[in-house]
Amino acid sequence: MTLPSFPTLTSLPSLDHPSLVAAPVAAALAGWPGAAEVAVVEIDPELADTAAMSEAYDVPMTAGGNCVVVAGARAGEERIAACVVRADTRADVNTLVRKMLDVRKCSFLPMERAVEETGMEYGGITPLGLPEGWRVLVHEALLEEPVVVVGSGVRSSKLLVPGRLLGDLPGAEVVPDLGR
Repeated sequence: MTLPSFPTLTSLPSLDHPSLVAAPVAAALAGWPGAAEVAVVEIDPELADTAAMSEAYDVPMTAGGNCVVVAGARAGEERIAACVVRADTRADVNTLVRKMLDVRKCSFLPMERAVEETGMEYGGITPLGLPEGWRVLVHEALLEEPVVVVGSGVRSSKLLVPGRLLGDLPGAEVVPDLGR
């Protein structure tokens, strides 16, 4: 099987290199059937932010999958979701995600809390290996991309995932128009 790749990045089988990803991501990959088709690539951690990485490694923004964590509450119950959108869009948090979570107000989870609860580094949070009970909302447009670059849980690497597999992530809900 050919691993997903970009000419400027060296793809390695993710299952063979668990030390290149955060521990919760490695555990999630180990238990996910789609992981055999996922590559990990080492990058300069200073270039982990999507725009910088895309420019430095000549990866189109449409191939980037940004993962943002949002939360809201209803009747005292907190509801959290990770939203994965194509990097050339922004998650429709205030309308679509708010309605999907059935909350009055939806906001980004504070960075410190997102890092602590995911066990991942800021700038590396990914839809793989998230805490139990978190919803994973995936922008439908990402499924059409041959390869999507997402975080690996750390800033020094990224995962390359065939777009069609993003809808098969554990707990994933494919959402049309999630990214605007």
